[in-house]
Parts: sequence; C-alpha cells; structure tokens
Amino acid sequence: MTQHLAAPAAPTTGTTGTHTGWWRDAVIYQVYPRSFADGNGDGMGDLEGIRSRLPYLKDLGVDAVWLSPFYASPQADAGYDVADYRAIDPMFGNLLDADALIREAHELGLRIIVDLVPNHSSDQHEWFQRALREGPGSPLRERYHFREGRGADGAEPPNDWESIFGGPAWTRVADGEWYLHLFAPEQPDFNWEHPAVRDEFRSILRFWLDMGVDGFRVDVAHGLVKAEGLPDIGAHDQLKLLGNDVMPFFDQDGVHEIYRSWRKVLQEYDGERVLVAEAWTPTVERTAHYVRPDEMHQAFNFQYLSTHWDAAELRGVIDASLAAMQPVGAPTTWVLSNHDVTRHATRFANPAGLGTQLRTPGDRELGLRRARAATLLMLALPGSAYLYQGEELGLPDVTDLPDEVRQDPSFFRASGQDGFRDGCRVPIPWTREGSSYGFGSGGSWLPQPAAWGALSVEAQAGDPSSTLELYRSALLVRREQPGLGAGDGVEWLEAPEGVLAFRREGFVCTANTTGRAIRIDVPGRMLLASARVRTSVDGTAELPADTTVWWAV
Repeated sequence: MTQHLAAPAAPTTGTTGTHTGWWRDAVIYQVYPRSFADGNGDGMGDLEGIRSRLPYLKDLGVDAVWLSPFYASPQADAGYDVADYRAIDPMFGNLLDADALIREAHELGLRIIVDLVPNHSSDQHEWFQRALREGPGSPLRERYHFREGRGADGAEPPNDWESIFGGPAWTRVADGEWYLHLFAPEQPDFNWEHPAVRDEFRSILRFWLDMGVDGFRVDVAHGLVKAEGLPDIGAHDQLKLLGNDVMPFFDQDGVHEIYRSWRKVLQEYDGERVLVAEAWTPTVERTAHYVRPDEMHQAFNFQYLSTHWDAAELRGVIDASLAAMQPVGAPTTWVLSNHDVTRHATRFANPAGLGTQLRTPGDRELGLRRARAATLLMLALPGSAYLYQGEELGLPDVTDLPDEVRQDPSFFRASGQDGFRDGCRVPIPWTREGSSYGFGSGGSWLPQPAAWGALSVEAQAGDPSSTLELYRSALLVRREQPGLGAGDGVEWLEAPEGVLAFRREGFVCTANTTGRAIRIDVPGRMLLASARVRTSVDGTAELPADTTVWWAV
C-alpha cells in the first residue's frame, strides 16, 4: 500500500517546549470505539462516529487519540480477539473510513495511535483455523502453543497455568492436543519463537504505518514470550500473583528483542512514530526495561493507576516512577482510568482497598470531588498523561447493569477477573436528551442511566463549574504554562500532613487529599483549582477537602 506520508501531520515538536519527541509530554485520549459515537445509527459506535467528533477532541486540547481495537473480530473479547489485523470489522466501518479518520485527525493536528494485539489472535484467525484442520504435526500449529496433554490418556492440561479470565489456560481440541490461551479460549496465544510470527507482525506494523498512523499501543506487551519448556508454577493462587511477581508467561526477558526489531521498523518512517507498552510488571524498574532507548517510547504506569487517594502513597509512587524512568531517558506516564478498570470517579467514591473493579456506586459527590483533584494532580506531573473517554465529563461507572446485557467475557467465567468491566464501557452522552443522549440515532449497545443527560457534553459545555470545562482549562494551561508537560522530576515542598506540594519551573501544585479544609501559605498566583478556593489578605489560602490548585510562581 502506498505510504500516506504526505497527509497533513501533527507538530513534530513537544507541546510545551522546543524538544523533539511529541510523546514526552503528550496528553493522549483513549477512544473505546463501540462506546464513543455511532455514525450509522445501529446502536454501536464506529469510525464514522469517531471522525464526526474529532473537532470536540481538538477543542478539548488533547494531542493524540488512542483507538482501542477496530479490527475484524468475532468480538469474543470486545475486539481483542483479532481475526484479521489488516481489515476493519464491519461493525466499525472499512479501510476507507480508517483512512479518512487518520487524515482528518492529522488535519486537526491530532495524532492517531492504534491498538495492536500481538500476544494472541482470534480462534477464527486463518492460521489457527488451518492448524485445527490440518491436525497434529501441521506447521501452522507451530505458530501457536499446541501440546499433548499429561496423564496416561493426555486428558490433563500440559501444565498448571491459569487463564487471566479464570479456569485453565489450556483447551483440548477434537484430535486430543491442547492449545494455550492466557485469556479466553477464543484467544489462542501466538508462539513468538516462530519466525513466521515475527515476520507477520513486522508486516502488520508497516501496513498501518503506511496508512499513516502515528503509533501503536501494544496489548499485553509483557506476555509474548513464555519461559522455555512452559514450566509449572506450583500450588498457589496465580491470579493474585499477577503484577506482583515474574511469571513464566509474563515479563520474560525475550520480549525486548522483539521490541528492538519493531523500533527499527518505526525508524523507517517520518514523523516520530511511537510504541506504547501495556506491560504489567512487578515493579516500575521492570517497566523501565520496555522503554530503553532502542525499544518502546512509553509504558503505562499501572502502579499509579492503582494508588489510593492518599498523599504519602501518591508521593511514593510518583517518586518511584520518576526515578525508574530517568536512567533510560524515557518519560513517565500517568493514567487514572481506562476500559479495563472502574472509572476513578467511582473508585475514589469507595473506601480504599476494594480494588479496581467495583459493584457499588459509593459516595458520588465525594468521588467526583476527588476525581477532579486527582486529574489536576496528574496533569501537573512531568511526562505524558492518558485520559479515558468520558472522564472529562466526570462519568461514574454504571454499577447496576442487569446481568442479561453484560458482554464482558470474564463475567461469564467462574473465576478470574471480577467481570464487571462493562460498567466503564457504557456509551458516553453527548446531548441532554434523546434515546441515547446523542450517542447515535439507534439507541446504545449498553443501556445508559437516566441521569446521563445531565452529564452530557451539551449540559456541561460553557458551565465554568463543570468537569468538562475544568479539563479544557487544565489542558490549555498545561499547553501554555512554562514548566508544565515534559520533564523528569519535581521539587517537593514542605506541606501539612495529607497535602502534596511540589514545584516545577514557574509553577507550584498543591493537593489536599484529606477530608478537611487545610490552610496554607499562598505560593503564587492561582491558575486553576478543582474546587473553589478562598485566599486571604494575610497571604494564606484555605484548601477545601480533596482539592488541587495550580499556582504560577
């Protein structure tokens, strides 16, 4: 396919400085395609709908848009089971729609990052279907992990690995062999030791780079390589260990050779294309391995996402994150919500320690107040920030979806993930009224709450007290204020217990994480606050409970 390098492109410098490397301080907005905007009225979001809302994202002030999977897929796991990596699923549109979306985004100065799913394919992928048809000994089976079972008749799985979604990580096929799937049975894992797999994905990278995309968010980037021999783990709860220990199927050192080869592919193209790792690792130091100078450009900071709204805990994670990235020269990333976890407006509405998937709405007022404060804190930190669609509206999780409408595959399994990810995937509201609050003319694939209209873009636009306008103001200040955006450190200032205070060039951020008002000395001119703040003639200010303030100094 002809390269689209002549299409209008976004700036090649950072947004808040003169350095190159736009990703170093970029604010990247995650779009979950089926829930963002419906262009054809079938109740499902699509590429046409996304394209129609690009001006909104430009006005919001983000730098890039990350699109969750839109590839041809049976949708066993919301598109993370890919049947054809070079085709668009008809529910989302076609390649012409993708081309138009990329081009129009570039014309608006927005970059496009697409999801890439290299750990596994769909069981409907041509390779896997041929492997099943051809049977044991087929060369196609070598591209996946097919094994004979254990026991006298091979009736036991080849090892004791468990699926992330619950149950064994192995499924037996009709001819008696078993195949590995770390996620759903419909998602067989590729064998990345096979050269055909490596060649195929370099080709897939070039296909989308030729289409003009600016980068890839790499799903399960830590999972591609499995330990030699696929050894047993032993008798303990494997799911509780995930993210806390090096497992034989996660964070193996062999993945880094793969990403070094991918980096070389990206370097063939103009325009600073990037790789972003979704890598769950035991420590931020292990995460830093993925962003060494010849590998990826960014890695998600899941340690930050899972941190409670507590000053001491937040400071510890911030320090550890910045320290881990400095030796490799990579920017730290920050994120509070995504399509796999409870929205932070609901997470912070509940007592700490309940995890990232909740079944209770909690204290809505408290959750929104903390969410607004947490957002300003995050956007004040050096590095790149990720926003999840709808968080700029202060959307909570929908915790009362009836069982019959749920589609999260882990909901239907006996163990594993909690299975309540649908709550953060409900289509977002655009207008005060209508059958789907402006999402589309044909309703929405998951039911929206009756209160959605009051949280819509239409209801919040122009209201200076709204969460939407807080986000717009914050992103504008972040773009224009010297000292915000890129960087690799903060200067901590003395502050009362429960308050975080740090200085950056020409800027101070103060965040009160407690449930009570606290008086502080005014450090400078107030730029923005997540709640109303009163200053006194004596040079002090009262920080309300759960409030963050930005100051120019």
